Amino acid sequence: MSRTGTLHPAALALPARLENSKAVDALVLEHPGRLSTRASDTPAAPGPGEVLVRVHRVGVCDTDLQAYRGRHPFFTYPQILGHELGVEILEVGTGVENVDVGDRCAVEPYLSCGHCVACRHGKPNCCAWLQVMGVHVDGGMRRHFVVPAEKLYASSKLSFDQLALVEPLAVAAHSIRRAALQPDETVAVVGADARGLAVIQFAQLAGCRVIAIDSCQQRLKRCREYLGLPEEDLVETTSGDAVDQLLELTCGELPMTVFDTTGTAGSMLASFAYPAHGGQLVFAGLFSGDVSFHDPSFQLRELSLLASRNAHPQDFEYVLQLMEDGMVDPAAWITHRTTLHDTAALFEAWAQSDASGLKAMIHLT
Repeated sequence: MSRTGTLHPAALALPARLENSKAVDALVLEHPGRLSTRASDTPAAPGPGEVLVRVHRVGVCDTDLQAYRGRHPFFTYPQILGHELGVEILEVGTGVENVDVGDRCAVEPYLSCGHCVACRHGKPNCCAWLQVMGVHVDGGMRRHFVVPAEKLYASSKLSFDQLALVEPLAVAAHSIRRAALQPDETVAVVGADARGLAVIQFAQLAGCRVIAIDSCQQRLKRCREYLGLPEEDLVETTSGDAVDQLLELTCGELPMTVFDTTGTAGSMLASFAYPAHGGQLVFAGLFSGDVSFHDPSFQLRELSLLASRNAHPQDFEYVLQLMEDGMVDPAAWITHRTTLHDTAALFEAWAQSDASGLKAMIHLT
């Protein structure tokens, strides 16, 4: 399914004032609310199975903003942010065969142990000892670093912008695969920010009818402009009870699958009311706190509750192929561009804004 709508002007070119900005080597989140710049260490030569990469693009994710606010449950300080990356290979270590010098690559930023119960059962995305670049260990908001070669996905067709968007799209694709959607199923997606748009797109690719739910009319408008959702399948929670609107749209049955991508307690609690009898609720967002629900209603409908975390290698391969084939193109979702030098000054505004914007892209070259 091709993306509908037109490119946002900000996605077309980096303003000249940014092209001339002063160079910075690395951006570190020292503690909540404080970013600092520093000169990064001289990059080490890659060891066996490793590659040295030059970072060209870094996408700013809600994970980064949550960490900045001090609200991410897994983040450790201080840390170099950045896990949505478009990189170029500068040097390869011995034994590397899947990529070569000069390749443009997306990065799978999840470092799993390979031995725990989750890894042994084919779920490295939720490894018991998982280390995520930019969350548990230093990420990619720096000019160079060494990466395991097996975590790189090369493409001669995709731009660095597109490669930096592979990871968030893979996370969305994993959520859809986790839910095992059926063609022609009616699905509701709560939250129409960048993560929600990605989930909507992959639900459409799975052959589903999608209803978008959000409190912001501007975000819902993007669902129509970018992904072609009809006006009647946009539910604005401030205009009336969302359950009543869903009942009307589904002839009294409600959706079989509901994804909540918001990572906010109020929304996640409200989402328990949205699935049909025998349906399922998938939490594709994350926040630092507890979610409670009304057990009789949960039991009455025999609901299934799923969490979705990160992505599998097959999700990266799937997304890369779709993007190379022109089936998925989220370029219009890039609404802000900046350089590493100017990022620290902008982070406070991004963290405090309503979520009407979508995706900021940091240029390191």
